[in-house]
Amino acid sequence: MQTIDFCDFQRIDLRAGTIIKVENFEKAKKPAYKLWIDLGELGIKKSSAQITTNYLPENLIGRQVLCVCNFSPKQIANFISEVLVTGFEDENGGIILSTIDKKVPNGAKLF
Repeated sequence: MQTIDFCDFQRIDLRAGTIIKVENFEKAKKPAYKLWIDLGELGIKKSSAQITTNYLPENLIGRQVLCVCNFSPKQIANFISEVLVTGFEDENGGIILSTIDKKVPNGAKLF
């Protein structure tokens, strides 16, 4: 594993956000959802997430997640993904979201 300096880690803008809207992403190459995430002072940002294996849309609303907010926007089919929702791969290759143990303000920065 390559190591990085703490300064490198500080350049990553990781923030808490709450999922407020979910839609099936029919035009994605792999099964995915379109997510709208309230990131407080940063506003509502969109993300494409390949999390359909372990989550139903109705169970995602109101869930707080950890997002990388300073990647360049990425076009996926006809959708612009503005933030990266983080997660871990399970033993079957599905993604388990990185979540927050207790509610924090939307837009709170990870230190």
